[in-house]
Amino acid sequence: PLSLQNVHINYVTRRGSVQAVRGITVDLLPGESLALIGESGSGKTTLGLAIVRLLADTAKVEPGRIIYRRNGREVDVLQLKADDLRAFRWRDCAMVFQSALNAFNPVLRIWDQVWDTARAHGWHERHAVRERFLDLLKFVQLDPNRVITAYPHELSGGMRQRTLLAMSLLLDPQILILDEPTTALDILTQRTIISLLRRLKEEQNFTMIFISHDLAIAAELADRVATMYAGRMVELGETADIFYRPRHPYTLG
Repeated sequence: PLSLQNVHINYVTRRGSVQAVRGITVDLLPGESLALIGESGSGKTTLGLAIVRLLADTAKVEPGRIIYRRNGREVDVLQLKADDLRAFRWRDCAMVFQSALNAFNPVLRIWDQVWDTARAHGWHERHAVRERFLDLLKFVQLDPNRVITAYPHELSGGMRQRTLLAMSLLLDPQILILDEPTTALDILTQRTIISLLRRLKEEQNFTMIFISHDLAIAAELADRVATMYAGRMVELGETADIFYRPRHPYTLG
């Protein structure tokens, strides 16, 4: 449902322009899982943020197109107006950020943030939203009654990550972007997150993009793997080919 076409992203500073992403072209199929791997600074997160139009004001996406397709409709995300962009986020495409604590408002309870999100996208039945979110919390193996009334700081890192994952699924998006979903979590929590993502991939059938430098996660979850280096996608292939028959020396390294 998503097509990136010759995407370039530049950060404009007082000292000049810095190319963070250079000519990325890739098509994602419905239900496909793509892993973006590469070292820090290779442009992975910048590309993910560009898809949901959350780049800093100093970033410019030019040239390039990000085409989203749903129900026979095709739109360029980069050209969406404010109202259409708000609808696209969460409803069509959701992003789970690297630091779950920073993704939540620290002075609002979890339920208040969930209800604000749902209401902003046209949901008016409070009870229906609450029941759906409670079901999602159970799905990610959390105690709904504890989480829904808690403030973000009252949850552990793994609980916040899973709560954010449940919240991202609230509006049934077709695309889910995960930025380093297991960073800074202990080994047991990492395994829980990976198991959940595998289960989600099988049951929900959405397109998933996950950004990581952890090759083990890519091996377990991805249908295809894209290696990024210095803002470029230097190799793209099936997961088995990338791991056992890499063609680019950076991938091999």
